[in-house]
Amino acid sequence: RRWLVLLLFSVLGFAQGLVWNSWGPIQNSARLAFGFSSWDIALLVFWGPIGFAPCFFFMWLMDKKGLRVTVLLTSSLMVLGAGLRCVPVSDLEIRKKLIHGGQLLNGLAGPTVMNAAPFLSTTWFSPDERATATAIASLLSYLGAAGAFLVGPLVVPSPNGSSHQLGSGSNTEHIKDRIEAVLYAEFGMVSLIFSAALAYFPSRPPFPPSVAAASQRLSYRRSFCRLLSNFRFLMIALAYAIPLGVFSGWSGVLDLILTPVHVSQVDAGWIGFWSIVGGCVVGIAMARFADFIRGMLKFILLLLLSGATLASTWFTLTCLNSVTHLPLTTATLYTSCILLGIFLNSSVPIFFELFVETVYPVPEGITCGVVTFLSNVFMGVLLFFLTFYHT
Repeated sequence: RRWLVLLLFSVLGFAQGLVWNSWGPIQNSARLAFGFSSWDIALLVFWGPIGFAPCFFFMWLMDKKGLRVTVLLTSSLMVLGAGLRCVPVSDLEIRKKLIHGGQLLNGLAGPTVMNAAPFLSTTWFSPDERATATAIASLLSYLGAAGAFLVGPLVVPSPNGSSHQLGSGSNTEHIKDRIEAVLYAEFGMVSLIFSAALAYFPSRPPFPPSVAAASQRLSYRRSFCRLLSNFRFLMIALAYAIPLGVFSGWSGVLDLILTPVHVSQVDAGWIGFWSIVGGCVVGIAMARFADFIRGMLKFILLLLLSGATLASTWFTLTCLNSVTHLPLTTATLYTSCILLGIFLNSSVPIFFELFVETVYPVPEGITCGVVTFLSNVFMGVLLFFLTFYHT
């Protein structure tokens, strides 16, 4: 039963990540089909962090009403958002507004998808499986974003004819039809997940799996006081929020960023896909390792962040090839971006476990809610500047 609950929640996270990242990987095609500008593309990704504005309401709901009510509300917002994007309106301006509204509603599902993983793992899983369950539940939304990098460029032809499946003769209407097909497919998937959650998604198991799951937690108000007065927690929160927030926003508009160096929509999609998939695989492996060997969380994080620092430095120096004279090739871009994604994304479940252990008995949903809210602030700052700086 616990694995079924984990599967349902993880698939919900996958769908939310997929819908959030629909537009970045096909931004050139979307511009042609719907008349989007660079500002529109950045804003479509920006709705994700904006959706974290009511983050503390969802944390309160999860703490007071349990997982079932929170998950059903979240999935219903996703169904409504995915449906809005599919409304067949001929007026492009109205259609653009509906798409933006749909992305915002999907963004409102982000707080539950990103915050509830440690709460779910503590509620349903024993201590020797908790880090693994947290890793699976938290990383599947990243895998959904990776799926968008794969699905978008392969299904939707790019206007410059760089798609592997279709030539340069693709017209605007054909591109628009293929984008519509993706939107309808995503709506169908989200509706199916909502129906499954409505049919079966209990709030908690009949018996607590551990002492931590059965123990009394701090109140909402005392939890915030404890978090904000804990210097160690604030330092770990910044170590998580700054790199993960910036990287999430950056990967969401990767195609927009790499277009000036003549990287095609398909290549940018594959780079984003493999960087996130690699991070998910390594992250789950690291979490399983942490379940067996306790007390190694900080050491694992230091190794992962050191690797991310080296990879991001390599990427930066490669892009400054007029100064450094390092070769800017598809291979170097692929390798540096993929390594950066692997090191950063795989650190997410380890960070979550460290947060929960540092501030226990603060409820897991509140702890991770504060951290992901902070992460989305940094993502929002990056995307906010990108809406003004297009070149």
